[in-house]
Amino acid sequence: MQATFELEANEMALGNGPVIGIDEAGRGPWAGPVVAAAVILDPARIPGGIADSKALDADKREAVYATIMATSRVGI
Repeated sequence: MQATFELEANEMALGNGPVIGIDEAGRGPWAGPVVAAAVILDPARIPGGIADSKALDADKREAVYATIMATSRVGI
């Protein structure tokens, strides 16, 4: 599955932006540590492979991470 920016671009064109993606990792506060992040991608520099990080091997995942950190606004 290829991720697109179509819905987000439509919202931004209507003046409803920026669009922020959020996610969490962990078992939840009741069972152990949890980490949450919010990311605003640069629409002109969306890295390939971000639709499903579990489908990437470790090297590709690290490369995508480096690109996101260098070109996006990230809060953890």
